[in-house]
Amino acid sequence: MGVNNSKFGISALKNNTSGFFNSSDSESIENLKRQMLPVRVIDIVLDESHPDFIKLGSWTSIGTIRFEDINSSRSTEDKPIAKPLFPQLKNPPLINEIVLLFQLPDKNMGGDDTSKDYYYLNTVSIWNNPHHNAYPNVYRYSAKESKKQDNQAVEEGIPLQTEKSIEGLDLNGPNNTGGTFIEKSNVRPIMPYSGDNILESRWGSSIRLGSTIKSPSLYLNKWSGYGDEGDPILVIKNGQISNENDIGYLPIAEDINQDPSSIYMTSTQNIPISASSINYTAISNNQIPTYPSSYTSGSQIILNSERLVLNSTKDSILLSSQKIINLASLGDLGLASRKAITLEADDINLGGTNSSQPAVLGETFLQNLRSLTVAIQGFAKALSADPKVLPTTAQLASRLEQKATEFNKNYDNYSSKKVKLG
Repeated sequence: MGVNNSKFGISALKNNTSGFFNSSDSESIENLKRQMLPVRVIDIVLDESHPDFIKLGSWTSIGTIRFEDINSSRSTEDKPIAKPLFPQLKNPPLINEIVLLFQLPDKNMGGDDTSKDYYYLNTVSIWNNPHHNAYPNVYRYSAKESKKQDNQAVEEGIPLQTEKSIEGLDLNGPNNTGGTFIEKSNVRPIMPYSGDNILESRWGSSIRLGSTIKSPSLYLNKWSGYGDEGDPILVIKNGQISNENDIGYLPIAEDINQDPSSIYMTSTQNIPISASSINYTAISNNQIPTYPSSYTSGSQIILNSERLVLNSTKDSILLSSQKIINLASLGDLGLASRKAITLEADDINLGGTNSSQPAVLGETFLQNLRSLTVAIQGFAKALSADPKVLPTTAQLASRLEQKATEFNKNYDNYSSKKVKLG
């Protein structure tokens, strides 16, 4: 016979431990509570400059924190330590942030199965803001300071930085290891949409695994105007539009034209990017591609930043396309190589798609031209020496011989040593 109870999950844990769980389960829950502990970070080891770097294990001590009880006003010199729980994920907390501890086996468990250490999870989201979630020990603050500091911040959701509101809030600790964290009041969290997976930094960088989705929010994304709901998209951005008047607790959606650097990997979405150049005059009219801001024919990857550098340190950079490759610039376009630059195509147009004059095969042309000028040189020489011709004719013949002779002497300088046609 099963237990007839409409409450399950957390509700059952809270309200029906005597019926849904037996005494052994209740004891396990109490043991779990004893193994989990919220604490405040008061120090952290982030590099070799920390005074306890060697004492706590040298480079294996990176990420180790010292902590205190969140509700204690006592200050003791010997604070306990905790290590990061996940070795592959590094998200070191700031001083005065709250973390959740677990007491788990340590490296000595092979010789002593009761040997345990504290390990901590990432920062507790007190303010639900990626920039920081510090909450100072109010028991050690004066009533005047406490009243002045955090009333507005608590009401609005995060501690806003003003000269008086959180003066003295320590985010770096006494040892300032790992550099100095500078608080900014205008770092805004990324707006989430249903089904998203989002990873955010403290400084406005983010990775979103999202989709096309129609949201009723004021903070709409800019990629869901086309395509079916549920079509996947991946957006990586670094930084946010710089505006000192931004309010840090208000969310923000990615904007490819405003964010400093971003990568969009789409499936069906239309991304309204304002391309620096949409000059397609070097492409024939029947092959002009769709403008980047209008493309909806399939998936695409867009990289956007103030500057792009593609660099290969050992092998090659290969660009290939089923259709068009268009290189366009508002400034100069340069191609440079220490070896060869080769253009191979059925038609090579220099000067524009309407170019119609054929290029001259230089070596063949010059060889035939030289034969002609040598003949002219000999004819002019004979004509100028003929006593039967008029003096003016002889004079003109002499000048023609001179010019032909000069041309033939400089023959090897007329062909390019770099550009070849075939």
